[in-house]
Amino acid sequence: MQQGQINVQTENIFPIIKRFLYSDHEIFLREIVSNAVDACQKLEALNGIGEANVELGKLQVEVKVDKKAKTIQVIDNGLGMTAEEVEKYINQIAFSGAEEFLKKYEDKTDKGIIGHFGLGFYSSFMVSSKVEIDSLSFKEGAEAVKWTCDGSPNYEIGASDKTTRGTTITMFINEDSEEFLEESRALEILNKYCKFLPVSIKCGTTERTEKEKDAEGKVVEGGKETKIVEDRIVNTTDPLWMKQPSDLKSEDYQDFYRDLYPMSQEPLFNIHLNVDYPFNLTGVLYFPKFKDNFEIQRNKIQLYSNQVFITDSVADIVPEWLTLLHGVIDSPDIPLNVSRSYLQADGQVKKIAAHISKKVSDKLNEMFKNDRADFESKWEDIKLFIEYGMLSDEKFFDRIKKSALYKDTEGNFMTWEQLVEAIKPTQTNKDKTTVVLYASDLDEQHAYIKEAQDRGYKVIHLDGPLVSHLMSKLEQSEDKVQFARVDSDTIDKLIQKEEAAPSKLSDEEKEKIKPVFEGLVEKDKFMVQFEPMNENSMPIIVTQSEFMRRMREQQQAGGGAMFGSMPEMYNLVVNENHPLVGSMIQNPDSEESKAKVSQMIDLALLSQGMLKGEKLSQFLQRSVEILK
Repeated sequence: MQQGQINVQTENIFPIIKRFLYSDHEIFLREIVSNAVDACQKLEALNGIGEANVELGKLQVEVKVDKKAKTIQVIDNGLGMTAEEVEKYINQIAFSGAEEFLKKYEDKTDKGIIGHFGLGFYSSFMVSSKVEIDSLSFKEGAEAVKWTCDGSPNYEIGASDKTTRGTTITMFINEDSEEFLEESRALEILNKYCKFLPVSIKCGTTERTEKEKDAEGKVVEGGKETKIVEDRIVNTTDPLWMKQPSDLKSEDYQDFYRDLYPMSQEPLFNIHLNVDYPFNLTGVLYFPKFKDNFEIQRNKIQLYSNQVFITDSVADIVPEWLTLLHGVIDSPDIPLNVSRSYLQADGQVKKIAAHISKKVSDKLNEMFKNDRADFESKWEDIKLFIEYGMLSDEKFFDRIKKSALYKDTEGNFMTWEQLVEAIKPTQTNKDKTTVVLYASDLDEQHAYIKEAQDRGYKVIHLDGPLVSHLMSKLEQSEDKVQFARVDSDTIDKLIQKEEAAPSKLSDEEKEKIKPVFEGLVEKDKFMVQFEPMNENSMPIIVTQSEFMRRMREQQQAGGGAMFGSMPEMYNLVVNENHPLVGSMIQNPDSEESKAKVSQMIDLALLSQGMLKGEKLSQFLQRSVEILK
C-alpha cells in the first residue's frame, strides 16, 4: 500500500484562519493582550528562578487605539523576542511558546501561563490588513527585531529601532473592522475578557479635577482647581477568587458580587472553590434568590482560564441545574478548543462538575446542621434550586435528602424523615401505604385542607413547577409512600381504612337522583359519582384524579403534549349522606330540586375557582333570590 504526506499550503491556511479561527472577531484583542500578559509573567517567572537577572520595574500591558492612523497597538514590557525566537514562535503556525515554556519550567514556577495552541497571535489578521511586531529581548546583547506581514504567507524581518524591553504589536485595522477603532469599543472588549488578568492593563487616560485644600485638608473657597490626568487601568490583577477564603470577609464577597452583577439583588450566600488536586479549580459561586422562571437565572456563571474570561455558557462544565448559580469558575485544567470559546468534554470536566455538585450539597448540609432556623428562613428562596438538583443529580439527591425541607399548612418545617414519621400512625391506609396529603394552593383548597385536618391528618404545602416530578421521585425512593393532593378525591378515598363508611341511600335511590346532577354539568368535563361522606361535609365536592393531573403537570413542565393537551376531566362527588341530597328522593325532577342541585354544584365549583362568566352571574342572581 502506498503511503504519503499531506501537503498543507500556507496560502490556503491564512484565509481559513482569518474567517474561521474564532467565532467572534472581537476575541482578537483578548488573544493579543493575553499573549502580552504571558510575556510579562514569563519574565517574572524567569527572574524568580534566577534565569533572568533584570530590573523588572512595573510590568504592564498598554493598549493604544489610534483612530486617525487606523491602528491598535498592544505594548508590553515582558521578556521580548530575538530574531530567532520570532522565526520559531511567529513563523511556525500552531507552535505554542506558552506550551513549550510550561513543559520546560513546570517544576520551577507556579505562574499561570495562558496560551496553549500557538494560534492566538494570528487572530490579529481577522481584523488587520497588516501586522507589525517590534520586539527587544531581555537577554543581554539582544538586538531589536521587526517583523511585518500583510496576511499573506510572505513576511519581512529585519532590524527595529525599539530601545525598550518587550514587544509592540501594531495592527493596521481593515475597513470591515473599523468599529474596533473606537476606544469605547476596545474598553468594552477589555472589560469583558481581560477584567481580571494578572498583569496591569492600561488603555488611555482619565481626567479629574482636584480643588485646592488648606493645611487641614479643607477645600479652599475660590481656590485653584488642578486638572489631574491618570492612567486608565482596566483590570483587577488580584481578583477575589484567587485569594484564600480565610483572608476574606463577608463584605468582600458581597462587593465582588455587586461588581459582577451591578443590577441584581443581594445573594443569599456563597461557596468559595479552592482545589489544586487532582485538578486546579478556583472560583466563587453565589446562591441568588431563585424565581420560578429558570431561563432568567441561567448563564450567570463566568468561566475563566488563568483569569482570562472564556464564556458565560458553562452547561458543558457544570450540570444544567447548577447553571442557576451565579459567580466565577477558573480552571486551567478545563480542556478548550482552539478558540477557547468551546469546550472539549472529557473525564476531567466530569470530575470538576462532580466536585462542584458535592461542594454545593456540603454547603447546604452544613447550613442546615449549624443553624436550622436560618436555613428555614432561606428555604423559600432556595427550594426551587434544590428541587431541580434532586431531580437532575442522583448523588445530589442522596446527599441532600436529609436536609431538604417540607412545610405543612400551618407553617412548620420538617425533613422528609420527620414528615413520614409524624404521619405514619394516622395516615397509613389499609394497604400499609403512608399517604402524604398536600395542597398546592392554601386558599383555593382551604375546604379540603380543613376536612383533612378535622380528621387529624397533616397536610403539607407543595407548590412550584417541579413539584409533580419531585413527588414521583420521592415515591420511587421510598417504599410504601404515596402523595395525594387533598382535592384529588374524598378524604375517605384518599386514605382508605379497613371499615367502609355507611351510606344513607340505597343503590336504587342513588340511580333515581343521579340524572338530575348529570343533566346540570358538562358531560365531557365532569363525571358524577356518589360517595358516603360525613353528613357535616359539603354536599358536593369537585376532585381531579391525582394520576391524570400529575401527568399533565409533568408534561407541561417538560414541554410534552400527550397528557398536556388532553381536556381536563373532573369528578363531581355527591355526598350521599348529606341532608340536602337525601331531601331530593321524594321529588327529584321538581324545579325546587333542580334549583338546589344547581346551587350545590355552583358552590362546589366556586370553591375551586371554576365558576366564571355567565354561570357565575346566574349563581349570584339565584343566591339573591334565595335571600328574599
